[in-house]
Order: sequence, then C-alpha cells, then structure tokens
Amino acid sequence: MHVDTPIGPLGLVASERGLRRILWPGEPGAGGDEGVLAAAAQQLREYFAGTRRTFDLPLELEGTDFQRRAWLGLAEIPYGETRSYGEQARRLGVPRAARAVGAANGANPLPIVLPCHRLVGADGSLTGFGGGLDVKRWLLEHEQR
Repeated sequence: MHVDTPIGPLGLVASERGLRRILWPGEPGAGGDEGVLAAAAQQLREYFAGTRRTFDLPLELEGTDFQRRAWLGLAEIPYGETRSYGEQARRLGVPRAARAVGAANGANPLPIVLPCHRLVGADGSLTGFGGGLDVKRWLLEHEQR
C-alpha cells in the first residue's frame, strides 16, 4: 500500500502485529496486513492535513534493544519541537552515546510515525535524514504551522 503525501508517495509495510516500515518514494516492498495498513494510511493523511500530532498504531520493530529504545524515544519528542542527538542520548540514560543515537535513528524503519526528523545537530542545524534534508525541513516547518 502507498499513501500520497505532500512529500511524495510513502510505501507502508505491515504484519498482523503492526506497522513494520515506511518506505520513501521509489523504495520497493510495500504491502502486508490490510487492517494495519489502512489505519497507518489514515493516520498519516491526518498528520499531513495537520489534524494529528501523535500516532496510535501497533508497531513491529526489528532491531537491537538499543535501536528499539532509541526509536521509541523519538515518540516522546513533542510535536513541533526538536532535540539534539546529545539531549536525546541523555534522556535515554546514555549521555555519551549521541553518535550511537544518531546511528540508530539513521536506521529508523518508521520515519514520521517515530519522528526522527525532530532530531537536529547540537547547534540546531539539520543533519542527515533518510528522506533528504529538504523533506526534513518540510516536516519541521509543517509542524510549526
């Protein structure tokens, strides 16, 4: 399943246990459990329409324990706000792990739902993002409107 958004068509991958991946435009492999996919597509449409600030979906995350902690920690960053990688590492209880937090978030399988776009450099600069810095900037500006 794909959902049309202002940043391009996003592919969705789900199992009966939950949403597994959000794919950037051009990435192959969308599909899976229809109920989870329909809920995810609806909530993403609401997010892009400006009527949803948090997501309420079952998730099936595959990664190391640290990656899963880092990814789930993203959901705690309030809508419209940003945090540095270092601040996020401190909140996760590993204050010297800013680079590890960055690496984990570089592998985030659920961008937007687990909002890695809300992480920025220590000086507030936009840093790497799977969808590209223009998309990251768009998402942050969208949340500021």
